[in-house]
Amino acid sequence: MPVIQHSQFIHAPIDKCFDLARNVDVHTKTTAKTKEKAVGGVTQGLLEEGDTVTWEATHFAVRQQLTAKVIYMKKPREFVDIMIKGAFHSFTHHHQFSEEQDGTLMTDTFEYKSPFGMIGLIADKLFLEKYMREFIISRAEELKKVAETEK
Repeated sequence: MPVIQHSQFIHAPIDKCFDLARNVDVHTKTTAKTKEKAVGGVTQGLLEEGDTVTWEATHFAVRQQLTAKVIYMKKPREFVDIMIKGAFHSFTHHHQFSEEQDGTLMTDTFEYKSPFGMIGLIADKLFLEKYMREFIISRAEELKKVAETEK
């Protein structure tokens, strides 16, 4: 199972970063490249423990839906969501936040298992792991922009 870990320093308070990371509307804004939108479950505002959200997005020129559930939350330090329905065999996305001098360190740990057995493993090596890493990094950079510019 590939594990992607990325840390992003944000010049903003931990509470703000935490809330932005679990805000459905901000998620849509920070994933504009894939045209993500919430189409089921919680479709706006802040996600809480136990909430589900169904995302619709375009990946690899294919419109897809994925449903995730927030299974753990400790405000404002961390939350974990898992895929309960979608293109992956499974995934767990751990979001962690720690107070630093002059801001917050946000760390994403995304662990996933591709579908289709050996074909999925080959896809990971050829393109999927790189694609997912770039997606995680891009979203973190966009979230940083929102946190540092919005009051």
